[in-house]
Amino acid sequence: MKVRKTVLGLAAAVAALAALTIETRAFQTSAPALAQIEHANSGSAISVESALVSLDVLVTDQDGRALDGLKKENFRIQDEGKLQKIEHFEPVSAPITIAILMEYSGIAYNRYAYKAASWGSSFLNHLDPLDWVALVTYDIKPTVKLDFTRNKAELQQTLSGLSYPLFREANLYDALTDTLDRLGRVKGRKAILLFSTGANTMSAGTLDETLTRIKKSDVPIFSVALAEAEALSSGASSLNYLQAKNQLQTFAKLSGGSAWFPRFDGEMPDIFRGVATFLHSQYSIGFSPEKLAHDGKYHKLKIQIVRPDGNPLFVTTAEGKRQKPIVYAREGYIAPG
Repeated sequence: MKVRKTVLGLAAAVAALAALTIETRAFQTSAPALAQIEHANSGSAISVESALVSLDVLVTDQDGRALDGLKKENFRIQDEGKLQKIEHFEPVSAPITIAILMEYSGIAYNRYAYKAASWGSSFLNHLDPLDWVALVTYDIKPTVKLDFTRNKAELQQTLSGLSYPLFREANLYDALTDTLDRLGRVKGRKAILLFSTGANTMSAGTLDETLTRIKKSDVPIFSVALAEAEALSSGASSLNYLQAKNQLQTFAKLSGGSAWFPRFDGEMPDIFRGVATFLHSQYSIGFSPEKLAHDGKYHKLKIQIVRPDGNPLFVTTAEGKRQKPIVYAREGYIAPG
């Protein structure tokens, strides 16, 4: 184990250098790390100093096929209705960094915990060798089970070695906020793959606070629901289930990710291929707001795909139908206060 001295809190920054030690794993020097990252004072992922708003954007047809070969001229970005000039543009080809955030509690006699572990293991088959992946589980609190690694066999072993869930709680809000805070210090493109029922049985934070934290982040969330089949078999009219389902959808949509509600194990390969394709087929886009408002408010973004002449771009399907492409990106950003 590697011991690092860490200082928490602004007031103790000068006088208490040796006040606290945190044990962490030893990692490869090039690896991002979750467990050793202090996140108490983390903020927005947008750089206020440069005022550059960065977006990772995926463009697909109606059948979910990624559209390659788009140019900067094909993208139109509006910030609160005002057209913006794109200053940075490039197709993304770098390895991805993804944290698997897994509900692993004793809810429903451990059924969802075992399903999450099984699905998480299957997802590893869809990653490239150079992709980084970490595992975080949560019940009453989030726990980093394995920090970022390219060793998929090690992660398989970690998933196989998970013990019985100890608590029948699902602290979704705090687990999501904690993971976003940690990822805020990890460089490069990153994402969260969330295996969850969508239920939050306890938390220190509220739903509104969790949504605000997502708005400050540039991390897309891919939600995979664990309880769809069970809810449908028992009648999906439960208000609690509908609320949980809506939360998973909202987390994904707000962050620029996607949500799935599988009923059968046979659906999982297509879902995982979709996640991998999503992350490996994005465009990195950046713009500086023409008049950056230091209002601390949430600014809505609108991204359109157009032809070089500014008219809407259409995709022709195999059946000869013309359709507008679908854009996946986070819906906005919080301006500096």
